[in-house]
Amino acid sequence: MDTILDALREYLPFLIPIILLQLALMAFALIDLVRRPQAGVNGPKWAWAFIVVLVNIIGPIAYFLIGRREV
Repeated sequence: MDTILDALREYLPFLIPIILLQLALMAFALIDLVRRPQAGVNGPKWAWAFIVVLVNIIGPIAYFLIGRREV
């Protein structure tokens, strides 16, 4: 058990920024998705919400690159 905690402590400085980036991207993508009208989204909004929440880091990036449509 101690070796697992030691390994976690070793990698924690690298994991914290990645986790914060993931949470920020997810929050911004979900807020944008909720505020954007259906005509401004490529595909159903519920599917994009699913992708943003379940597909780490890549899901929100995919939404911003592919899912949004300028209205």
